[in-house]
Amino acid sequence: MLKGKKILKRIGIVVLCIVLFVAAILIFYTVREYRPKSIEFLDTGSGTKTLSEGSSFSVLTYNTGYAALSKDEDFFMDGGSKVQPDSQDVVETNLAGISDILKTQAADFYFLQEVDIDAKRSFHINERAYYEDALNMSSIYACNFKCDFVPYPIPPIGKVEAGLLTMTDYQVESAKRIKLAESFSWPIKTCNLKRCMLETRIPIEGTDKELVLINFHLEAYDSGEGKKIQSQMLAEKLQEEYEAGNYVIAGGDFNQTFEGVDTYEIHDTDSWVPGTVSKADLPDGFDFAVADNVPTCRLLNGPYSGNYEDSQVYVIDGFIVSDNLQVDQVKVIDTDFEYTDHQPVALRVTMR
Repeated sequence: MLKGKKILKRIGIVVLCIVLFVAAILIFYTVREYRPKSIEFLDTGSGTKTLSEGSSFSVLTYNTGYAALSKDEDFFMDGGSKVQPDSQDVVETNLAGISDILKTQAADFYFLQEVDIDAKRSFHINERAYYEDALNMSSIYACNFKCDFVPYPIPPIGKVEAGLLTMTDYQVESAKRIKLAESFSWPIKTCNLKRCMLETRIPIEGTDKELVLINFHLEAYDSGEGKKIQSQMLAEKLQEEYEAGNYVIAGGDFNQTFEGVDTYEIHDTDSWVPGTVSKADLPDGFDFAVADNVPTCRLLNGPYSGNYEDSQVYVIDGFIVSDNLQVDQVKVIDTDFEYTDHQPVALRVTMR
C-alpha cells in the first residue's frame, strides 16, 4: 500500500511538472506576442520623383516567398515536408534572381510580400536591405509576422521577422501599417501572422488629390472566414479613398482566385484550394486588373515539374484599380517559378 502511494506521488509530480512546463510556454508566448496597433505610421523613404494628372506609371506585385521557395523546394503546409532550404546559397541565389527580375521590369512602384528581415528560414539575411541595395531604391516596410520562435513543425520554423515592402523612387507624403482582422484564436495566434495593409500616399502635383497605393497579403491557411473579413476591410478602405476623390490601386497576394478566371484547373482538391473573390465584393468604381497569360502561383507539395499540367497552379495575385485610372496593360511575367512559388504581375495605368 505504501509502495503504491509512492508511485502515485511520483506520477503526480511528473504530471505537475508537465503542466507547469506547458503553462510556462503559454505564458511566454502570450507575453511575447507581437501586438501591432490598429494604425502605425511608417518612415516614407527618400524618393523625390513626382506625379501629375495625366501621368502614366507602372506597378509590380511579387510574392518573393522569402527567397526560399524556389522551383526545387516544397513546403510542409502545402503537402511537402520542408521548412527551409538546405543551404544559405539557395536563398542568396534566389535573392539575386528576384532582384534581376525587378530591375528588368523597371517598375515605378514595387509591392513585395514575404520579405524576411531576420528569420531562421532564410538564414537571417536582411532581405529588405538586399533589395534596397540591388535596386538602389528606398523602401517602406510593414511587419506582418514576428515571433521569437515558431515551435512547429519538426524541425521548427524558429525565429521569424518578416513583412510587406513597397519600393519607389517617387515622393511619398505618408505611409501607414493598417491592421487586418486576425484569423486564429489563442494560443495559435501568438506565433502566427498578423496580416495588414501597407498604405502609401503619393501627392499629385497641382491638386489636393493623392495616389493611394495599398500593398497586402491576405490570409492563406484559415477556414475562409479570415480572408472574407480581411477582404471586406480592404473594400471599405478602397471606398473611403475613392469617395475622397483619390486615385487608388490595391495589389498583392489575394490567396483567392478571381471569378471568371478559371484557366488552370484545380485537379488536386485534397491539397490547398483557394477561395474565390468576385466583382460583387468590390465597391462601386473599382474593378480587378488581373491576367492569366501564365499562372501567378504554384502549389508547394513538391519541386516544380516544369509545366502547368503536372503541377497545381493558380491565379491569385493581381490588382484592384479605381475607375479614374485607365488600365493600359496588365500581365503576368513568366519566370518559370525559378526563384519563388509566385510569379510577378505587372500593371501600367494612366490617370484619367
